[in-house]
Amino acid sequence: MSTPDAVEGPQDWESAPREEIDRELEERPALAQEVFGDRLELSERYAQHLATTGVEWGLIGPRELPRLWTRHILNCGVAASLLHEGDVVGDIGSGAGLPGIPWALARPDASFVLIESMERRVEWLRDVVDDLGLENVRIVRARVEDLVDEEIFTVVTARAVKAMTTLIEWAVPILGPEGRILAIKGASVDAELEKAARIIRKRRLSGPTIHSLGGDDLPTPTTVVELRRG
Repeated sequence: MSTPDAVEGPQDWESAPREEIDRELEERPALAQEVFGDRLELSERYAQHLATTGVEWGLIGPRELPRLWTRHILNCGVAASLLHEGDVVGDIGSGAGLPGIPWALARPDASFVLIESMERRVEWLRDVVDDLGLENVRIVRARVEDLVDEEIFTVVTARAVKAMTTLIEWAVPILGPEGRILAIKGASVDAELEKAARIIRKRRLSGPTIHSLGGDDLPTPTTVVELRRG
């Protein structure tokens, strides 16, 4: 699951007029220009998808609209700076495309696979990716366990999917030599890493390195845990 608090049903929001949606939607912060550059307009279109069909389909809660940019789109987007040119990134449990779509918008020099097992979410992702014309994105409907021996990534990521221990077990079998796990985490990161210390050693991962990003521009900095293989 890539969107915290995305649990509210769409029933009251489906009939909301566009004016109401626009009034609730957070104004695009200036940081978006820095993160997305010449793809800024596409990031706006992505925000509109999240605010309309994303809410209607239950991928994100309507109460998230007043902080859609800062808590979701840019919370993910600032972490794209950790990617390398040519990276092949697997986004586990992509859900509403977070972080995969903001990263794909910010980093056209890398390629992305959005991994999602739920058919309804996959359908939404395909519609959005097609509309945005993101040629550096593939969508795979599968559980991550089914991709072993089928896909290899230089980076595996997830946002609010599972505890660190589970994410490591999922990520390592699809991670290439010297590949990296970049996990977007919240306030519980220290406790998660303490519980994951044994599995980090068992899987012979180096790190963790904890990155704090966007602190000067976002209400809450983005915390990314980096683990390296090899």
